[in-house]
Amino acid sequence: MKKYADLTKEELRAEYELLKNKYEEYKMRNLSLDLSRGKPNSDQLDVSQGLMNVEMDKESCKSLNGVDCRNYGILDGLPEMKKFYADVLGLDPDYVTIGGNSSLQLMYDTLTRAMLFGVVGSLKPWCQEQGLKWICVVPGYDRHFKITEVLGFELLSVRMTESGPDMDAVEELVKDPKVKGIWCVPKYSNPTGNTYSDETVRRLASMKCAAPDFRIMWDNAYAVHDFNENGDKLLNIFDEAKKYGNEDRIFYFSSTSKITFPGGGVSLFAASPKNLKQISPYLGAQTIGYDKINQLRHLKYFKNKDNLHAHMMELAKLIGKKFDIVLAGLDSLSGLGVAQWTKPNGGYFISLDVMPGTAKMVFEYMKGAGVVLTPVGATFPYGKDPEDKNLRIAPTYPTDADLKLAVEILVLSVKLAAAQKLLCEKKFIH
Repeated sequence: MKKYADLTKEELRAEYELLKNKYEEYKMRNLSLDLSRGKPNSDQLDVSQGLMNVEMDKESCKSLNGVDCRNYGILDGLPEMKKFYADVLGLDPDYVTIGGNSSLQLMYDTLTRAMLFGVVGSLKPWCQEQGLKWICVVPGYDRHFKITEVLGFELLSVRMTESGPDMDAVEELVKDPKVKGIWCVPKYSNPTGNTYSDETVRRLASMKCAAPDFRIMWDNAYAVHDFNENGDKLLNIFDEAKKYGNEDRIFYFSSTSKITFPGGGVSLFAASPKNLKQISPYLGAQTIGYDKINQLRHLKYFKNKDNLHAHMMELAKLIGKKFDIVLAGLDSLSGLGVAQWTKPNGGYFISLDVMPGTAKMVFEYMKGAGVVLTPVGATFPYGKDPEDKNLRIAPTYPTDADLKLAVEILVLSVKLAAAQKLLCEKKFIH
């Protein structure tokens, strides 16, 4: 079929009427499907069910340094958990602090501390400065943007490319001393699934920043979430930053939330020794220690990074199939000139760009047919997509059968919205 924009008046009207009739058929089915958030379904959770059965007798509740994990203590996490995480992520254990179940909470806490007390390199707490700004790579993760928004930063959008943030734009923005940091999801970025290239990582690690306390919030949430053995490779940001004397610039986060159980996982914060020394007294005022029993449970279950990798390949069989379902459905839009989409090698999301000015229309069509999507604009600061074109697709939660049906409706909605827009622009309909 020709591109929609090349159709004659009669052809476009006929296509619109055909699509509209199909859409009405779906509406009559009273469906209730969800593509809105990156949640695992029960099949994926079942892969981790053995974690619930880990034996925890009183003797095995002691850490390597002899602390009874049933009690208070060890503010920064079990040393064996630090080593395990360091092995998996290629980090120095001395840089690692273990948190609770949520890396997002660690991010919020980290920036709140910076507001109240500053960071290494700060002349004063950030809350005592005016007009602070933060770089947001778009499309990106709404919860990241919300943290910096509620803390009072002006959010600056920078376009995501196939190799990561538009670094020319980033390097220009950091010439402003009011720009204090950048959000980064460096591997299988949310929602595009793009992985930062070696050049991008090096430029982030080496760039000259006017703010001496500039921070890179490095949320490596999908570090091990490959769909196969040939997943994307990510350069080690700490190794690169050390070369330029910028290791204090990095605040690194990860968690097991989409490895085992969301809400029941183990999170990580990694930073230079200088950063950790500065943070330690404030962390000690906040908590006596995180859940060491859960840390032990995960250690006993995985034992080493090879077992974790095998676990992730089991999850990949389930998740990769879901992405194949979505991508196969989207392929039917090829050549129509109505959409573009990413094809990631891992992670949790697909970024779909529809015809500019139609994303909200697609969202409403989907809603009308009983399919929930992430709200339009969520992938941009302040919830505003300037071109009204980006949709975040989260394939993991529905069953395979429900996912196929939801994608059928998605494809139909994208076509229908595009046809309607073109008809209106050409004044074929009002």
